[in-house]
Amino acid sequence: MAKPFAVSDAEFDEKVLKADKPVLVDFWADWCVPCKMISPIVDELAEELDGKMTFAKVDVDSSPITAVKYGIRSIPALLIFKDGEPVDQIVGAVPKVQLKNKLESVLGS
Repeated sequence: MAKPFAVSDAEFDEKVLKADKPVLVDFWADWCVPCKMISPIVDELAEELDGKMTFAKVDVDSSPITAVKYGIRSIPALLIFKDGEPVDQIVGAVPKVQLKNKLESVLGS
């Protein structure tokens, strides 16, 4: 059962930038209501796309360096990394179909 894993500032390079598959990184915070709305969608997509890409979560309160590095000013912010580079992003809670279409376009490219 694939689940998103937590990533800290210290682990980000190793677990996201050096990953051998694309990675969706969910920048979130415990106090963020829209983050809680999109979290189950991210969990479902982690299941559906298991083996094709990995899913990570960065708590912006406990890992602010990574959030600042990637210009996160509003959460939830979902960044998609491929080959160590951010290739796409979604800000805010969006419908599952919209997020899945973005992920599939990255996987297909």
